[in-house]
Amino acid sequence: MSLLLDIKNLKVDLPTERGVLQAVRGIDIQVKRGEMLCLVGESGCGKSMTSLALMGLLPSKAKRSADHMRFDGIDLQSLDERGMANLRGSRMSMIFQEPMTSLNPSYTLGDQLCEALHAHKKVTAAQARDRAVYLLERAGVPMAADRMRQYPHQLSGGLRQRVMIAMALMCEPDLIIADEPTTALDVTIQAQILRLIRELQKEFGTAVVFITHDLGVVARIADNVSVMYAGQVVENAPVREIFTHPSHHYTRGLLNCIPVRGKTEPGSRLQSIPGVVPSLIGKIEGCTFANRCAHVRDACIAPPNVQVDPTHTALCVDAVPLASLETA
Repeated sequence: MSLLLDIKNLKVDLPTERGVLQAVRGIDIQVKRGEMLCLVGESGCGKSMTSLALMGLLPSKAKRSADHMRFDGIDLQSLDERGMANLRGSRMSMIFQEPMTSLNPSYTLGDQLCEALHAHKKVTAAQARDRAVYLLERAGVPMAADRMRQYPHQLSGGLRQRVMIAMALMCEPDLIIADEPTTALDVTIQAQILRLIRELQKEFGTAVVFITHDLGVVARIADNVSVMYAGQVVENAPVREIFTHPSHHYTRGLLNCIPVRGKTEPGSRLQSIPGVVPSLIGKIEGCTFANRCAHVRDACIAPPNVQVDPTHTALCVDAVPLASLETA
């Protein structure tokens, strides 16, 4: 598969009264066509800010910089607002976190679904309507043709999220960014939405950047995983590697917090990661996880980005190349 999204050393700074908050601190992202990349980490680690930076939707005072930001060979940093608007909705789409507020309450679902198609492609009203109905049906919305005349408040949260998924696919984008799209839904609906996103991604060959804090979700849908902490990617690997050979202490801490059937006794206290995320305002040196890590030592002042294997990196002094373990 060819490379679709190639981001090198992305940074996002936000001015505050106390100083500059480094929300995203030099991360690299690569996504191939048809691939599912999961960005995973605690709330506040920079996942959503990364997605907004990719879409050009950052707050007006935020400053974005990168060594390069390329989407299918297009330099995103060189595009003006009109250029980004031509990409958004057409070749890059986003499913936002909160389905209850992502749709405009003043317009029918049909109007909102067809709007992007009319803006980016030369189609008739009938063609736009037919595609909207088809995608609503594929997204599992019952009575799709009738729903076109309804308003968002007439739908449940799960149906609204299905509408958002259909809307993201209207122009057949190459990339969809899904920012925690199941957070506000109950467990049963979450499972249905996750299965739907994976099925549609395979059917349409769309690359997906899926943002979540739930490793259970990651295990079910990801091809590759980037673990974020305090604005950095601390580990990047195929999903199987993350679960079988976690190499950063933060990743291991996240995995240890998950109850395991047959091992975690009912009613027992779940593990947690002690401490709190450090402030990202001002200059930061060394490993940002050091204040919460039981294995911290002097070498953590300058943690290396270890190449665990050709597709697996970890920003930790204790990360060891797999070849070394196999020959030991």
